[in-house]
Amino acid sequence: MNNVGGGDPGADPTGGFLSFTDEQWSEAFNLNFLTAVRTTRAALPHLTESRGSVVNISSNGARTPHAGPVPYTTAKAALTALGKALAEEFGPLGVRVNTVSPGPVRTAMWESPDGYGAELSRSMGVEHEQFPAGLPAAVGMVTGRLVHPDEVAALVACLASPRAGSTTGADHIIDGGSIKTV
Repeated sequence: MNNVGGGDPGADPTGGFLSFTDEQWSEAFNLNFLTAVRTTRAALPHLTESRGSVVNISSNGARTPHAGPVPYTTAKAALTALGKALAEEFGPLGVRVNTVSPGPVRTAMWESPDGYGAELSRSMGVEHEQFPAGLPAAVGMVTGRLVHPDEVAALVACLASPRAGSTTGADHIIDGGSIKTV
């Protein structure tokens, strides 16, 4: 499983395209995309021998890169595309590749006073303490709540297991039924 990722170090995560330097773009792509490339490349000889599985953790922001920090969501879009390309290339060798794209998950990213949610709430003029509770309604999460980390883990475990033996090349959205992305 490729589950490393994060925002844009040293940048205002709510800034637009022109607010990010080349170095910040490189850092975002290195962390959110190239780590998965390197890890998968190293694992593929074993995965083809064992008929294994790769699960990449992307983001629902990959579908609308303007909805979050531009370098982060763009790198996640590249990761989602990589998953599809790998599935097509290595599927005939018995390797399944899937992507899981969570929406807002109840983690420090949204709840910490120094996380992305805090930055976003400040930029919107909303008290951070109220922000995570109001986020599901703001993005149209029909479940009315943030996604729980164990729900993402359960989906990953299923995709990595033999029970999903015919599931490959797909991007699995787990976002509480969001009608918008953040």
